[in-house]
Amino acid sequence: MARTLEKTRKQIAKKRHGKIEALHEKSRDSKRLHRAQVRDDRLEKLAEARRKKDQPILARAAFFQEAVRQNGNKPLELEAIQAKINEFVHQHDEEYEEVKKVRRPGRPPSTKEDLLKMKITALQKEQRDGFYLPDLTSESNVQLLSKFEGSWSYLTSIAWVKISAAGSIKPSKFPPQSL
Repeated sequence: MARTLEKTRKQIAKKRHGKIEALHEKSRDSKRLHRAQVRDDRLEKLAEARRKKDQPILARAAFFQEAVRQNGNKPLELEAIQAKINEFVHQHDEEYEEVKKVRRPGRPPSTKEDLLKMKITALQKEQRDGFYLPDLTSESNVQLLSKFEGSWSYLTSIAWVKISAAGSIKPSKFPPQSL
């Protein structure tokens, strides 16, 4: 992953005829190596933050991909989609109840319990207002979703919709703005 550092190290080694160990602490070349290392660390940190932010959408796509595969790679009816949305929204309920049960009476909720409660509440609100998911009613989109291999870039080719609890379907853009 440290591409800048490796390039810089190679350039310096080439200039010094392969003797990179004999650098003075305050030399220009050692400063170049340090800058390259800092840049690589910064880029890796940014990439990790981006992966962490993108993880919920990837997990959502994988969940609905599995639902499509269970249906034989055929489009789903609205009722089946609503049932899968309900299953996705309530996937953390058991874990929340378990954490809540373990807590002693009179004690404040743990951080994990608070996070699970916030996650469940946010998913329920999204389900009520319009749940963001791949379009599972279209044959071509279902075929695209079944080929999803887990990369963020592939999700741009899939059509996304928002389905409200009332059953209205609205087309949506990818990546989502509100999630």
